[in-house]
Amino acid sequence: MWRLFSYRNGFIQNEAVMIFLFFCLQAAVQVRSEGTPPPPRDVHVDKGQLTWTPGSEDADLTYRVGYRSFDAERWTAVPGCVEIHSNSCNISAAVAEPGCFMFRVRVQGAGMGSPPVRACSSHGDSCSPVFSLTPGPGSLTVHLSRNNSLSRMYGDFAKHRIYFGKEGESLQIYGDTAASEFMDKLEAEQRYCVQVQHIVYGKPYGLASCRRCETVRASDDSRRAAIIAGVSVVLALLLLVPVMAYLLIFHQRNIKQFLRPPCEISLFLEPELRTRIPILSNTKEHYDPISSISPPGSPDSA
Repeated sequence: MWRLFSYRNGFIQNEAVMIFLFFCLQAAVQVRSEGTPPPPRDVHVDKGQLTWTPGSEDADLTYRVGYRSFDAERWTAVPGCVEIHSNSCNISAAVAEPGCFMFRVRVQGAGMGSPPVRACSSHGDSCSPVFSLTPGPGSLTVHLSRNNSLSRMYGDFAKHRIYFGKEGESLQIYGDTAASEFMDKLEAEQRYCVQVQHIVYGKPYGLASCRRCETVRASDDSRRAAIIAGVSVVLALLLLVPVMAYLLIFHQRNIKQFLRPPCEISLFLEPELRTRIPILSNTKEHYDPISSISPPGSPDSA
């Protein structure tokens, strides 16, 4: 009995400890989530100037800019762009190393940092792809060029990585290609976005382009069917209106006669009608009563 009581008491104590640790962990996660500053938005590079939009209006927040090449594993802080309060950094003057790099920005505040946000390139250059989009009927074409320094340097090992998705959604990797890409079987009147980045030996190289979005048009068959349906409705109205006007103006009586319901006298009213209809007689006319009628040719008929 004593052993059973001790076992139950120990189990209750362990359960209480576990509940206490669970609530402590929940409180720590909640405090950390509330204290984590929001990440920056619209991080992009334009002519050597890295710019972003603060995710919060808190003046105590600072920003840290990092960079790395495609074959490096670690990010390096950009000189002069560490723990800064401004929302821009001149990377062309800060990074003196030759080559193409990727950049990212993170927010620091209250001893905590936000998730880093990678920068994109607003204008194509030797380190960022130059491309254009052409929407078609149910399709979208990404025009790419192989006439760049990476293709001349690395040959077929240099390609373009296309990120693709609907507007407002996160972009997913569509595929790696060396030339232009044609995307078909897309939803009509839907807006799609594309982002392109150089890859060398299967790894991202340089800045990815900022996303561009276009609206996909309806297919030619759908547009042709809609046009035919609209023309048919217009022609039907043009023919129906004059015919209806002619019938209402010149055949109004016939239409009323046709629409008039038939009127029949019920049989059970006949005896009553017969009793009510008077039989008129002319009292001035004289006639002899006929007692019998013989058929023609008989002796009595003579």
